[in-house]
Amino acid sequence: MEPSQVKKVLEAALLAAREPMTPSDLKRMFDEELSTDTLRRLLDELRGEYDGRPVELVQLASGWRFRTRPEFLPYLERLNPEKPPRYSRAVLETLAIIAYRQPVTRGDIEEIRGVVVNSNVIKTLEERGWIDVVGHRDTPGRPALFATTRAFLDDLGLRSVSELPPLEQISQTLELNHEN
Repeated sequence: MEPSQVKKVLEAALLAAREPMTPSDLKRMFDEELSTDTLRRLLDELRGEYDGRPVELVQLASGWRFRTRPEFLPYLERLNPEKPPRYSRAVLETLAIIAYRQPVTRGDIEEIRGVVVNSNVIKTLEERGWIDVVGHRDTPGRPALFATTRAFLDDLGLRSVSELPPLEQISQTLELNHEN
């Protein structure tokens, strides 16, 4: 199959997909072997073809997907004016601690925040699919270790936690939001 045809198949699959697609998902569509380098080159070409368009091809933690560019979201929200869930300061602080210090125990979170962590806070983050238990600390009581998930990274449009903004920037944002 010609590379231009392969690229069209990739584009069709990515436009039709509801979830990000991994390189192995994308390779599985073809009878002949598609090298990782060729796949990467074609995806980069495809991404370039969408420069300046209202949608963009992005690579996230769990794979590749098309998404609407942020500057068009205010218009699209008018079509479906659902309010996104609002999270309490406790939930957001707990999530930030887990994201930046992972893996952490409930005790670690309480020590950093200086208050007891309500179990509903952890439950909210687990139900949202943003955190998960990734093990247990080898100390008395074997407390659960929490870390963020691929879904958390996908929802933030990130490939890895290393792409999180610096912690100082987050605290400034929280302070600004707290004043409003």
